[in-house]
Amino acid sequence: MFIRKKKYPSGNVGVIVVEKVNGKMKELTTIGLARHQEEIDSLITKGRKWIEAEQERRHPRLDLFGEERKKCDAELLNAEQMLSCITNISINGADLILDRVFDNVGFNRIDDEVFRQLVKARLSYPASKSATVEYLKNHFDEDVSLSKIYRYLDKLSDNQHKIVQDISVLHTKKILGGHIGVLFYDVTTLYFEADYEDELRKTGFSKEGRHQNPQIILGLLVSIGGYPLAYCIHEGNKYEGHTMLPVVTEFVRKYELEDFIVVADSGLMNNDNIADLEANGYKYIIGAKIRNESRKIQEWILEQPKTDCRMVEYDKGNGQRLFRIYGRPCPKGCL
Repeated sequence: MFIRKKKYPSGNVGVIVVEKVNGKMKELTTIGLARHQEEIDSLITKGRKWIEAEQERRHPRLDLFGEERKKCDAELLNAEQMLSCITNISINGADLILDRVFDNVGFNRIDDEVFRQLVKARLSYPASKSATVEYLKNHFDEDVSLSKIYRYLDKLSDNQHKIVQDISVLHTKKILGGHIGVLFYDVTTLYFEADYEDELRKTGFSKEGRHQNPQIILGLLVSIGGYPLAYCIHEGNKYEGHTMLPVVTEFVRKYELEDFIVVADSGLMNNDNIADLEANGYKYIIGAKIRNESRKIQEWILEQPKTDCRMVEYDKGNGQRLFRIYGRPCPKGCL
C-alpha cells in the first residue's frame, strides 16, 4: 500500500491510498481533496496513519509481553493521576545555577537567607521590592514579607555591606590572578519621585533629565571585566568630580593596592583631581577633549595622518603623555 496524489481539472488534488493487486493498481480509499500544499501534506499524514491501521488489521501482531505491557500502562496511569493532583511544582533553574555561584563566590559566609534570596531575585528578575516579594513566592515558594526585606536592607546598610565588599574584592582578586591592576570609576544619578529634599536627596544635574526631582549620586568602582569593587553615595547636588578621590584613596588604603591604574572620563578629571592623583603617586588614564588642550597640541593632533588603527603619542611634560587613536576600533593585537 502507498499514497498517490491525483490532480483533477478543478485544480484540487486528491490523496488516495492504493495497492497493487495481480499487477493492477487498486484504489482502497480516498483520504480527501485539497488545493494548498499545507492541506495536501496534512492529508498525506492521515493517509499514512490509515495504512498503518489497515496493516495492523490485516496482520495483527502477536503480543508476547501482554502482562508486562499492562503493568507498565497501569504504572504510567498511576503516575499521571498522582501528578494531576499536584497543584504547584517548583523546579527553578535560578536555584540550580545561582545557588552554586553564590556559594563559589563566598557569599555563603553571610548566614542570612534573606540576603541569598534577594541576590537571586535581583539577578533573575530585577524589580521593585514589592514585585520581588511576589516573584519569590511564585517562583521559589518563599514567603518573604515586604517589611522583612526593608528591615534586612537596613541591616545590610549598617554593617553587612562591608562584609559583602570584602568577599567581592577577594573573589575579584582570585579571578584576576591575585592582582587588581585597573580601577575604573564612573558615576550616575538616581532620582526619587518626591516633592521635598532631605539631607541626602537633593536636586542637581540629572543624567536622566529629571532636574526637578531630588536625587543622589552613585559612584561605582570596578575592575577589568566589570567586577564590582566599591561604591559610594553622595548628595544629589554634589559636583561629581569631587566624589572620585575619596573612594579610590580609601579602597587603595584598605586593600593595600600597588601598581594600579585609575581610569575615568574627562568629566571626572579636573585639575584638582589630577594634582591629587599625581601627589599620591597614582598612575591614571583620563578621557580628554581636544578643545581643552592648548592650541599647539590641537594643531599637532589635527595634522596627524588619519590612518585606521594608528596610535600617536605626545609628551606633555611632567610625566604626562597624550595618546590619540585614529579610525575605527582596532582588532586585538593591532597596536
